[in-house]
Amino acid sequence: MFFKHVYDESLAQASYLIGCQAKGEAIVIDAQRDVDVYLEIAKKNNLRITHITETHIHADFLSGSRELAAITGAELFLSDEGGEDWQYQFEHHGLRHGDTISVGNLTLEVLHTPGHTPESISFLLTDHPATGSPVMIFTGDFVFVGDIGRPDLLEKAAGIVGTQEKGARQMYQSVQRFAELPDYIQVWPGHGAGSACGKALGAVPSTTVGYEKIRNWAFQFSNEENAFIDYLLDGQPEPPAYFAMMKQLNKVDRPLLVAVPKHPHLTKELFISAYNNGVQVIDTREKTVFASGFLQSSINIQNNKSFSTWMGWQLNYQEQFILIADESEIEDLTRKLMRIGMDNMYGYITDITELGLELNTADVVDRDVFKTYLDRDDVQLIDVRGESEYTAGHIKGAEHIFVGTLQDNLDKVSRDKQVVIHCQAGDRSAIAYSILRKHGFEKVKNYSGGMKDWKDAGEHIEA
Repeated sequence: MFFKHVYDESLAQASYLIGCQAKGEAIVIDAQRDVDVYLEIAKKNNLRITHITETHIHADFLSGSRELAAITGAELFLSDEGGEDWQYQFEHHGLRHGDTISVGNLTLEVLHTPGHTPESISFLLTDHPATGSPVMIFTGDFVFVGDIGRPDLLEKAAGIVGTQEKGARQMYQSVQRFAELPDYIQVWPGHGAGSACGKALGAVPSTTVGYEKIRNWAFQFSNEENAFIDYLLDGQPEPPAYFAMMKQLNKVDRPLLVAVPKHPHLTKELFISAYNNGVQVIDTREKTVFASGFLQSSINIQNNKSFSTWMGWQLNYQEQFILIADESEIEDLTRKLMRIGMDNMYGYITDITELGLELNTADVVDRDVFKTYLDRDDVQLIDVRGESEYTAGHIKGAEHIFVGTLQDNLDKVSRDKQVVIHCQAGDRSAIAYSILRKHGFEKVKNYSGGMKDWKDAGEHIEA
């Protein structure tokens, strides 16, 4: 058996290519949209991708299953569980609980594991030349390392009212059935630490059924269904705004993108024309570089592991945008964007100093200066971290406005008082600062050290 774990750090998303070397056949599970990675792996290992499947209709990334099928001619095997509202609306082989997929000398048995979503399935893999028993399970967003999938996304992100408690009860039942599997089975989940699909995902790529039964909180609630549900629904991170769009695009027949697109390096004239016409500029430079000189109305979303997530929070899918980025980073940024279906990029530039436009500088303060703004009636302190982070501990007097929803809550920000913002360590407050400046807030200061700096200094925290 050939096995390859493919991991996208930008979305903490895992996919898998598993092959039967004797027959030269392979299956891909939960493919990302830039599918050349699987083509290269298959080519190097003399495998043909003959089967493609998914664990569920994804919300956090745009699946590449159909792109991969279009290129390779492989057949799609997708869940038909969950009822009529949860069916893929394009041609595929439907999968039900107990069905099997044969890939050469390998078989994958389908387990219906609802909870995260109604149609969610997992795959028990048996490598028949080695054993007659299953050795791996691919759980998608059902069981993670140290956590389980959240059942509230359909309600919070997609607006489908009444689904989170029903999903939580389904998850409880799925967890009980999972616990009956042999302890030795390897567990390969769909996400790792940093994903918004759970609240406490582990950083290691895989685990075992036995280990999760001992260490995963979800397996410590035998015969305590209501307590399980309460714990599962409490403290989940805010679902990014783009999740609803992903859920829709992954379900319906849509245009395919079978290659990584090439975007133009804009001339000065083209850039200035687009900029003056209101095309959104996204500055991907490091936050301190941005602070030293930035274009009015640009938003600072740094090119790091969270780039695509914050792009999905701040832009809609009808909005054109321009990137400011180093030439060497353009392909990486393009791939991150296409993985969430954000293809409406007008072009990019690399050097804003050559434009001849006026640059602003950010007002960044250190801890000593920040402390001078505490307990003042003419100052508004804003904590832009997630709600669970704020609830766990915050600076006295700080209001909470999450950076992801800041543009929808500008009416909560004072235009008369001095506004001082912070997050955990400066990345999110840099986004928030640029958003506020874009919308005409002039009296804004950024305590870039944030809660990390505050805690490291032993300052007082309120819970």
